[in-house]
Amino acid sequence: PAAALRSVLQNRIVDRCERLQLQSAAITRHVDQVLPAKDQGVLNAANAARELVIQRLIFVGNACENEEQRLLEKVHAEEERAHQSILTQQVHWTEALQKLAALRTYLVDMITNLDDQALVVSTAPCSEGQVKVAEGILEPLESPKLNFNQTCVQSPLLHRLWASAVLCCLAGSQEIHINEKTVSPQLSLSEDGKTLTFSPKKAKVDLDCPEQFDHWPNALATAAFHSGVCAWKISVEKSCAYKLGVCYSSLPRKGSGNEARLGFNAASWVFSRYDKEFRFLHAGQPQAVELIKAPAEIGVLVDFAGGEVLFYDPDSCAILFSHKETFAEPLYPVFAVAHQSISLVQ
Repeated sequence: PAAALRSVLQNRIVDRCERLQLQSAAITRHVDQVLPAKDQGVLNAANAARELVIQRLIFVGNACENEEQRLLEKVHAEEERAHQSILTQQVHWTEALQKLAALRTYLVDMITNLDDQALVVSTAPCSEGQVKVAEGILEPLESPKLNFNQTCVQSPLLHRLWASAVLCCLAGSQEIHINEKTVSPQLSLSEDGKTLTFSPKKAKVDLDCPEQFDHWPNALATAAFHSGVCAWKISVEKSCAYKLGVCYSSLPRKGSGNEARLGFNAASWVFSRYDKEFRFLHAGQPQAVELIKAPAEIGVLVDFAGGEVLFYDPDSCAILFSHKETFAEPLYPVFAVAHQSISLVQ
């Protein structure tokens, strides 16, 4: 029995040694062949990735340079056109002034130097022609030809690249928090001041807080901005009923009328979703926005000096809607939610 047990143990040890040998050989092969090949593969992939980045950035750079040249040429051409129109108008109206001055001088001279009989004889034959000359010189009117046409710099490529640079990198963005004092009693605000959650059960209105929206499920940010470019992102994937945008501080906070309803007055500009319907709203004039897929995040970009508010999908790098406006007051980021929750993204 001892000899048999010894034999069994020896066989087991031999099997284990063989397995260890095979395991060592596999590890040696992995260290000597697989890892160096992997390292070379990583090096090749990294070099290819660098080359791809460089090639694509070169392509984008060339496209930007070409677009820059094209737009600058259009600006120059528009400047020359407007300047030439102004010069033409100056020549025309200078000649008109000279004609009117000569006619006036002639008439004053007649009144001054001719007696009654001579005045009647002199003015009778020429009065009709003189009247026609004077009537032919019309009053100057405002003409769009004398203004610089800003549409000459419209460029979908530049517009999208600019929005992508601002919103994807959040360049020029500022830290935005929601003002708890403005939050509607239909909403609750998270402790970090970033998430608004809708509740069908309306909380008690704070009668001592004039800043609070008492009917519509709205809320404002804590701070306004009045210059430069500002951008922020909002996660909206949990909600199918919300509004995002900007408004003046003069937006009324009380009542159920359109005065306090986002997008239904002249003091607010918002992107709206209700179920599968997307719209841009301002002054009660809805504009439909056709989308194939509901965005998970929406970027809001405001160029105060440029007079533009823009809504953007960071995932697809698509401009959802852009609106031009001359803003007369500081702008507050504004939010509304009537289903689940939305959150500011930093």
